[in-house]
Amino acid sequence: MSPDPAAPQRPPAGPADVDAVDHHLLRLLREDGRRTFSEMAPLVGLSVAAVKRRVDRLRDLGVITGFTVQVDHARLGWGVEAFTEVRYAGTASVGDIIATAARAPEVQAVFTIAGDPDALVHLRARDINHLQEAIDGLRTSRKVAGTKTLIVLGSWTRPD
Repeated sequence: MSPDPAAPQRPPAGPADVDAVDHHLLRLLREDGRRTFSEMAPLVGLSVAAVKRRVDRLRDLGVITGFTVQVDHARLGWGVEAFTEVRYAGTASVGDIIATAARAPEVQAVFTIAGDPDALVHLRARDINHLQEAIDGLRTSRKVAGTKTLIVLGSWTRPD
């Protein structure tokens, strides 16, 4: 059976071939994903068409996986941020680990990791009591053997 030409093509495996201009475009888009090609062109020294071709190429390569919005969670009433180390029973699979955490709306992300603990769970909550409820919710799973929570006091993210 031949592959469907209309089906989305998977980007090639391995690191993508990107240059300094591509990195500059990525940095500009991370700063403001709504930037137009016209706004970026003079900043990187290319024509509008060349910027569009490069951004399209970065999407085709799977370097750009989507465009998102950055949310100030504190302004939405979810100002407490924490990471909880979670230890699971020896029989828990990665699927079990993710399923246990994904049920809670407070869980923002789950990172399965090598060593001890088994996972690092990123949480957001309205206040400390709400955070405690979310952690208690994780602990109710029979597969969770223990937790340790670290509350975020501040953060910094490296720009691309």
